[in-house]
Amino acid sequence: MKKKSTDYLSKGLVISLILMVVDLIGGFAHLRFESWFKWIGTLILVISLIILCIQYGKGKTDGVTFGNVFGYGFKIALFISVLMIGYTLISVLVIFPEMKDQVIQQARAGMEAKGNLSEDQIETALSYTNKLFLPIAIVGGFLGTLIFGIIGSLLGAAFTKKSEPNVFQDNP
Repeated sequence: MKKKSTDYLSKGLVISLILMVVDLIGGFAHLRFESWFKWIGTLILVISLIILCIQYGKGKTDGVTFGNVFGYGFKIALFISVLMIGYTLISVLVIFPEMKDQVIQQARAGMEAKGNLSEDQIETALSYTNKLFLPIAIVGGFLGTLIFGIIGSLLGAAFTKKSEPNVFQDNP
């Protein structure tokens, strides 16, 4: 029986911890809502997945295909996405409970700047945002992390040198 590799779990945990530390720095330094800072976590995720996929391909002796390299990266991305759900809950409910109010204030400012909504429409939209903030943060964070993880995995698989499997080698 072939032993299942859990290498992607440890790599996903390390990347998740890095992303959490970056978010904590952004929260405590009040940089989280800066437009340039919003992309740092995404860049770390995509670049690290590209590097890990390429390393995975180099570590295999034969049978390196686009599919198995992408699958490796996808497993890491999915694990990171699941871990980030837990972090999002802790972050929003415990570490940065003021984040909800900050998001609503920014949403109000954005709607008022557009100038095409009445005060009643803005209040209605913000009441929905207030009620659905946590589910939106969780689902949005999960899907955003997964989508950019898929992009990083696809790029990593594309950049990895492929090799055909050795059909004459015995596989115990």
